[in-house]
Amino acid sequence: MFGYYFELAWRRFRQSKALTALMVLAIALGIGTSMTTLTVLHVLSGDPLPGRSDALYYPQLDPRDNSGIMPGDEPPEQLTLIDGLNLLHAKQADRQALMTGGTVAVQPDAAAITPFYVEARYTTADFFAMFGAPFRYGHGWSADDDEAKTRAVVISGELNQRLFGGANSVGRSLRMADSLFRVVGVLDDWAPSPHFYDLTTGSYGAAEQVFLPLPSALDLHLPHEGSNDCWGNGTGGVGRIYPSPTCVWLQFWVQLDTPARAAAYQAFLTHYSEQQKALGRFVKAPNVRLRSLMQWLAYQQVVPDDVRLQAALAFGFLLVCLVNTVGLMLAKFLRRGAEFSVRRALGASRRAVFAQLLIESAVVGLAGGVGGLLLALLGLWVVRHRPSDYAALAHLDPAMLLTTFLLAVGASLLAGLLPAWRACQVAPALQLKGD
Repeated sequence: MFGYYFELAWRRFRQSKALTALMVLAIALGIGTSMTTLTVLHVLSGDPLPGRSDALYYPQLDPRDNSGIMPGDEPPEQLTLIDGLNLLHAKQADRQALMTGGTVAVQPDAAAITPFYVEARYTTADFFAMFGAPFRYGHGWSADDDEAKTRAVVISGELNQRLFGGANSVGRSLRMADSLFRVVGVLDDWAPSPHFYDLTTGSYGAAEQVFLPLPSALDLHLPHEGSNDCWGNGTGGVGRIYPSPTCVWLQFWVQLDTPARAAAYQAFLTHYSEQQKALGRFVKAPNVRLRSLMQWLAYQQVVPDDVRLQAALAFGFLLVCLVNTVGLMLAKFLRRGAEFSVRRALGASRRAVFAQLLIESAVVGLAGGVGGLLLALLGLWVVRHRPSDYAALAHLDPAMLLTTFLLAVGASLLAGLLPAWRACQVAPALQLKGD
C-alpha cells in the first residue's frame, strides 16, 4: 500500500509542479537555515571526550582573603601553585594532572628551518592516560620523570611532520628555549573540542604542539601564558616569571572512576580547606566545588551566546516556512475534493485517504530535505570562512545528516496534518452531487 501511495504522490507532483516546487522550496529553506545553525551548536556543545567525561572532574578551592569577596561567591576557577602541588602529591584521585599553558621557541637542528614558536602545555604524567590522548609513536613520561624534572617532551603529529618528516622521532633530541629535550612520544591526531582542560587559552583554540613535564618547565622558568587572578600582595605576574603565591593560575583535573570516589574526593577537598585554614593560609570557611567535565563546560558557558541566538532565530524561520507550507498544502488538498470523494465512494476509508495525503507530505519533506541538505552544506561552508575560533569545526557529521532528513520529513508531516484532516472532512455526497 505504501508503494501505491508513493506512486500516487509522484503523479500528483508531476501534475502540479509549480505548487509542489513552492512547498519543497519552503521546506528546503527552513531546513537549510536551521540545520546550519543546529550543526554549529551541536559541534560546539558536544562531549569532547565521549566515554570518559563522566569520570573527569575539575576541583576548585577558595584560598582568597575576605577583601571584596561576597558570601556565596564561586571559588576561583584555577589553583595556586602551592595548592596544586599539595593536591597532586596527596594522590587522592585515580588519576590527576596539574597544568598550565605556555609558548616555547623551537630551535630545529636543520639549518633550512628557522626557529619558531609553538603552543606548549606544561603538565604532569597522568595527562595522556586520563584524557585518552592517542600516540602514533612512543608514550608519555612517567611520574618518576616528573619528580626528577626530566627533560622529556611529547610532540604533536603535525610538529613531528614538520621537524622529522613524519618518521618515528622517539629518542631524538629537540632544542627548545635553549634547553635540550628528548622526544618520548608523538601524538596521533588529537584536538579535543572544546579545549576543555584549559579554557583560559580559548574555548576552541588549536591544540598544543609540545607537552612538557610541569616540574621541568618550572625549573627552567619557561614562559607561562594564560590568565591569573591575584589578591592581597599578589603581583599578578607583573615583572615575574610566574605569578606570586597569592595568585591562581594553574588548572587541575582528576579522574574519579565511581560516584563514591567523587563524593570522597569532595570531602577530601573540604578537609584540605579546613587544614589550610587552621594553618593560616585560608581565611574563609571551606568553599569547594567538584564539577564533572560536562558540568564544567556548562558552568563556563563555552557555547557563544550568538550561536544559541542564531539557532533560535533559524528555528523561528523554519516555523514560518512550515506555516507557509501548511497554506500551500491546504490549497492543494482541498481542490482535490472530487478525487477523494470518488475514492470514498469506491470504498476507501477516511483513514486510507488521510494516510495517502500524509505520504504525499512526507515525500515533499524528503525532497525538501535534499534541498535543505545542500543549503546546509553551503551555509556551513560560509561559517568555515568566518573569522571565528570555532569556524573550522563547522562540518556535518553522520548524526546531523540523519537529523536533516528526519527533521525535514517530520516537519512536512506536521505541516500536512491539518490540510489532510480538512480534506478528509469533505462530504463525498456533496462533492459528487456538485460535480
